[in-house]
Amino acid sequence: MIHGIHYRLTLLFLVSGAAALIYQICWQRLLFESVGVDIESVTIIVSAFMLGLGLGSLAGGHLADRFPGRTLEMFALTELATGAFGAFSPALIHTVSNAVVHASLAATAAANFGLLLIPTALMGATLPILVRRVVQLYQNVGESVGVLYFANTLGAALGAGFTGFVAFYRFGLASTIHVAVALNLAVGAVAWLSLRERHV
Repeated sequence: MIHGIHYRLTLLFLVSGAAALIYQICWQRLLFESVGVDIESVTIIVSAFMLGLGLGSLAGGHLADRFPGRTLEMFALTELATGAFGAFSPALIHTVSNAVVHASLAATAAANFGLLLIPTALMGATLPILVRRVVQLYQNVGESVGVLYFANTLGAALGAGFTGFVAFYRFGLASTIHVAVALNLAVGAVAWLSLRERHV
């Protein structure tokens, strides 16, 4: 059964998943400006997310195994770092896109792909790190993975729905990214403050 801090960590991971999908949709819109509204831009963003999440998951699992007593710190830092990247992402994407504006499509795609690997790897690292934390608390791998993955996926669905049906119409692209940044920073801050509680 899930109790106390497990509820809190699950909620934090749900919010983290919402932020991730907000970024994905917003970065897709930003890439439209440099790559175009076509299959290439969609391929770049989806591929970057999939590869980044995979690489981040491997790195996060390795770090969680190596430093099992620092999992909450690592989770907080990855969320804060993702939020920091998100805050500067419009400027970064525009800068990279402008630098390769006269380059080939392959070079433009590679540059943007490489840039987006950074935040997506950070996002991917959070699941194994948080799973390690919850397993330490409850000694149940299956429940820990299942509940956290469900929460993150639900958060992603909520984030996608919020972005497509509400945020773009009410706030615009830049402000929608700021919403995702605020979510990441809030998750990171709550996780970091939780370090002061001995039972966490």
